[in-house]
Amino acid sequence: MPLPPEFHEMAARVNNWGRWGAEDEIGTLNLITAESVRSAAATVRAGLRIPLALPLRREGVQTGLVPGRIDPLHTMTLINDEMFGPGSVAISDDAVTMGLQAGTHWDALTHASHSGRIYNGRPADTVTAAARSRFSGIDTLPPAVSRGVLLDVARAKGLDRLPAGHAVTPDDLDEAAEFGRVTVGAGDIVLVRTGQIGLCLAGDRSGYGFPSPGLSVRAPAWFHARDVAAVANDTLTFEIVPPEIEDLWLPVHALHLVEMGMPQGQNWDLENLSTACAQERRYAFLLSAVPEPFVGGTGSPVAPVAIL
Repeated sequence: MPLPPEFHEMAARVNNWGRWGAEDEIGTLNLITAESVRSAAATVRAGLRIPLALPLRREGVQTGLVPGRIDPLHTMTLINDEMFGPGSVAISDDAVTMGLQAGTHWDALTHASHSGRIYNGRPADTVTAAARSRFSGIDTLPPAVSRGVLLDVARAKGLDRLPAGHAVTPDDLDEAAEFGRVTVGAGDIVLVRTGQIGLCLAGDRSGYGFPSPGLSVRAPAWFHARDVAAVANDTLTFEIVPPEIEDLWLPVHALHLVEMGMPQGQNWDLENLSTACAQERRYAFLLSAVPEPFVGGTGSPVAPVAIL
């Protein structure tokens, strides 16, 4: 069914098409500058390195809801093979088959389209089986290294995990920023913690996915106003499911990826980071989250690291 007028009104308020030129393919990652990186490096004090990726394994977070998005199938192709003759150095090798968005990942700008368009007004049919993404594939993105900011919405409310039906609103983001004594600014990569991934870490894969807390359809305007470079969170669907507006599925994907040109990440493990930030009493850090450059990919696994 057609997208409602309410969606198109929100889209017009956050649209970035043409902001960085008609040929632009990287969207809000333009906001990460050399100065952004220098400022991010200056936040490192203790040298703590907090990994934020889920382990890649066969029993991962995917349950079959999205066709073809399979958890990693890891097989050995060589095991202690003395390929240069008996007594020579032996090698072991392996291979993996998986959905690029199966685990902790970034969505490329071409992961979503609406009304026949992808980011910067290009036709959605530039994504094909043969060419993959002709524009704005995951391989076109520059290194995602900048100041990371944890907006710990759950901890700010005194909760381990937000209720399944909780939509994270601009008010929630303001509350979390005030709790963390941090001001979100241009070029920041924002990590929004709901605590939902705690279910996954405890082995409850079905409870992790649906229903789920997530970003409200009103959140994109908050990120747009602050010139945020990218956003990731600790849920399977990123935005609240079931949706706030009846029959309007994945509107936040469309607003972020298509209208704003802002990458978004899912299935990030923010639990240890939440603890570390609370102990250090600071919620800004250097974040490195560089995707694998699959040519034409609509997403990519990532192994992010927060450095405090």
